[in-house]
Amino acid sequence: MLFFILGACVGSFLGVVIYRLPRKLPIGLSRSVCPQCGQGIRWYDNIPILSYILLGGRCRFCKSRISIRYLLIELITALLFFFTFIQYGIGIKTLSLLILFSILIAVSFIDLDIQKIPDVLTLPGIGVGFVLSFWTISILNSAIGIAVGVGALYIIAIIGKCFLKQDAMGGGDIKLLGMVGAFLGPLSVLLTLFFGALIGIVVSVPMKKRRVPFGPFLSAGAFITAIWSERIINLII
Repeated sequence: MLFFILGACVGSFLGVVIYRLPRKLPIGLSRSVCPQCGQGIRWYDNIPILSYILLGGRCRFCKSRISIRYLLIELITALLFFFTFIQYGIGIKTLSLLILFSILIAVSFIDLDIQKIPDVLTLPGIGVGFVLSFWTISILNSAIGIAVGVGALYIIAIIGKCFLKQDAMGGGDIKLLGMVGAFLGPLSVLLTLFFGALIGIVVSVPMKKRRVPFGPFLSAGAFITAIWSERIINLII
C-alpha cells in the first residue's frame, strides 16, 4: 500500500513535468495553479487520485473540467510502483526500475502531446541506468544494451528511409530504446522492441493513416519486459 501511495505521489509530480516541460515552464517548487482561472491549487485539492475524485474532476473555483489524464498518470504510476514491489521487493533493482518507469511515463505522455521525446529526459536516463547497472545487470550488459537499443532502431530508421522515402523512426525513439538498454540489458531491449511493435500494430492499424508516436508503445513494451521478463525468457527457453 505504501508503494502504491508513493507511486501516486510520483505520478502527481510527473503530471506537472508532462505539462510544464514542453512549454518551458519552471518545474521546481512553484505552486500549481488552475490553467483556466489561474487560481492557486490548495494542498488539500492536490492529493493524488483522491482530490480528483472528490472534486468530480473540476476546479474548485471556476468549475472548469480538469483533464482526466492527471488521474490516469497517477493511477498508472501507482500501479507500476505496486507491481514492481510485488515482483522484486525492496532493493536496488526496484529503485532502478521505478526510476526507469517514471521517465518512461513522462516521455510517453509528452510524445503523445508534441510527437517529440525530450533529450533532457532520455540522455540523463541513459547515464543513470548505466551507473545503477553496477548493482543490477552489470556495466557490461548495460553498455551492450545501450548499443543494441540505439543500433536496432537506427538500422530500422535507415531501412525505412530507403524504402518508404520518409523518416520511419525518430531520433527520440532511438535514444529511448538506448535508455531501456542501459537499465535492462540487450535481451530485454529486443523483447521491448517486439512487444512495443506488437502493441503499436494492434493500436495503430484501426486508426488507418493517422500518425501515432512510437514512444508510448516502446514504453509499454518496456513495462511488460521489466516486470515479467524472467517468466517470458523461461517460457522461450
